[in-house]
Amino acid sequence: MRGDLKTAWPYVWSDIWVRLAESKSAPVELFSELYQALMPKPRPPAAPGEPVEFDDNGNATDPAYLVAQADYETALEDYRQQKIAYGKALTAGREEARVWLRERLQATLNTESDAVIALEKAFQCIDDIGGDDLSNRYVNLVEGFLRKYSIRYDLRRPFSLHPNLPGIFASVWGEVRDLCLQDARLESSIQEFDDAFRDLKFGPNAGRLKSCFIKQFNMLEAITSRNPHVTKGVLSEMIGEVRSWPHATVKQAAEKIYAFRGAYPNMGHGTGGGAHREIELRDLVSVSLMLVGLLPYLSHEIDPEIVFEGRA
Repeated sequence: MRGDLKTAWPYVWSDIWVRLAESKSAPVELFSELYQALMPKPRPPAAPGEPVEFDDNGNATDPAYLVAQADYETALEDYRQQKIAYGKALTAGREEARVWLRERLQATLNTESDAVIALEKAFQCIDDIGGDDLSNRYVNLVEGFLRKYSIRYDLRRPFSLHPNLPGIFASVWGEVRDLCLQDARLESSIQEFDDAFRDLKFGPNAGRLKSCFIKQFNMLEAITSRNPHVTKGVLSEMIGEVRSWPHATVKQAAEKIYAFRGAYPNMGHGTGGGAHREIELRDLVSVSLMLVGLLPYLSHEIDPEIVFEGRA
């Protein structure tokens, strides 16, 4: 799981709604009220414009109008059925409303933003019908849910969900993985890095750590090579061609991080000058986080809005 709420939504029912309904302060009409608050009210379709072509008997013959009219009648009948179902859900008994909410709500959540809004709207509904006891119970259940599934949000009271920093890092890495699946070279580079990283289980000695670093730098080089402004073949030169840096000092920081590879013995062409000690696990943790942080600059294919708000 990548930490997106929409991905974890199938577990919302058992972990939040069912447990909330078991609370002593939960009213009988809880699911009907949630249905009304969360399910979009059916809206009638727009009628087609007036026809412009007629036969001798005054019947419309305009082909475009006839197609539009047929589509309208189909949509109108669908609207009527939705309206009936919506009305029944608002007046149904507890168990029937519960089934309808469970079956229909998830289908309306098309994006990550939809899922966030649904939980936030639910709070207002729950607070209105159940007061502090029920709304506090709901807040506690959602907080537990976010922790249990490592969802990428912090909950601020009274109730609003905000992306957190660990979630953003996870989102960047998720975008990198998706990107690497689109290209054979990238897929090979991330697979080699994954293999080197997994080898650390056998002991994070200096050799394995250096191998892991080399594969990670190779992966960044492969990703950066796809940037439309890049023409060079090595990452140290690519960094100078990338145009997304907000300030020269940030670009210089990226260049210095890469210089670590070239200067450190047995990771590049370095002979050992300037090395203060043998490489350790702390270096892998720290420098790897720095490299992940550079990816939204190096790659034009990582959308910062998706990283922050979550993928649809």
